[in-house]
Amino acid sequence: MTADDLIAHLATGATHVCNCWAINRRDGVTLGFTDHDLPLQFDGIDFMPESGLSARALSSTTGLSVNNTETIGVLQDDAITEADIEAGRYDGATVTTWLVQWDSIDNRVVRFVGTIGEMTRADGGFQAELRGLTDALNQPQGRSFLRNCSAILGDARCTVDLADPAYFFEQPVTTVQSSQFFGFTDIAGFNDRWFEAGELRVLSGAAAGLSAVIKADKTGLADRMMTLWQPLGAAVMPGDLVRVTAGCDKRSKTCAQKFSNLINFQGFPDIPGEDWLMDVPRNDGQNTGGSRSR
Repeated sequence: MTADDLIAHLATGATHVCNCWAINRRDGVTLGFTDHDLPLQFDGIDFMPESGLSARALSSTTGLSVNNTETIGVLQDDAITEADIEAGRYDGATVTTWLVQWDSIDNRVVRFVGTIGEMTRADGGFQAELRGLTDALNQPQGRSFLRNCSAILGDARCTVDLADPAYFFEQPVTTVQSSQFFGFTDIAGFNDRWFEAGELRVLSGAAAGLSAVIKADKTGLADRMMTLWQPLGAAVMPGDLVRVTAGCDKRSKTCAQKFSNLINFQGFPDIPGEDWLMDVPRNDGQNTGGSRSR
């Protein structure tokens, strides 16, 4: 693939170029689209025409300014469906666009790489905001001095191995109510509320690939009930396989007792609160400046 050959082709004035888009969803599905009138294939992706997908002009800047654009398209059963958008399958998906010489597809250049932001739907179509890679610079950086842990359970700072059977189970759902309340049977070895603040991820069925945070986890005499903070975007049926992962409430006590991982705790549990401003000297006890939690 050479950009120089594409530039030389553009310099002729009689160009054979088109645009191609690849959408990589977080559930592993990749979709390809092109505004050419025939299918194209490269990088292992089939780019299909007649998708009704097109992109508006890209606002590209130098330096560290954010590059943004938008794409508009038509909802189709065999491409981007309203049900998938409603289920959140395109939230945070990666988008790559190319300018391609369609009669020599090795001559192509990447024009944009980013993620899908806000999506809106109306009158059988959709409009999606595309955010450039520099959009990440808008996110807060650095550490905050907080009592609770700032790491995400299982990430490189936390180091807890969520593949340990002590922290997850995979099992078909026994009962479902409105894709928000889930019942399980024969779940042993986990304490009450063990999975609160954890993740429920659907592995099979119409909602495969979707996940949500667990609000409540209660054990009963014969079953275990879990409630999500919000319903999943697609229907879950009894018998669908799910993976449930333990949660963490970010407290140092939980880190020590539940995960035996206090050495990697990323918070500051002994940091004084605002009430220390009201402290006055006293003649009893020891004013050592040490931790009040000991």
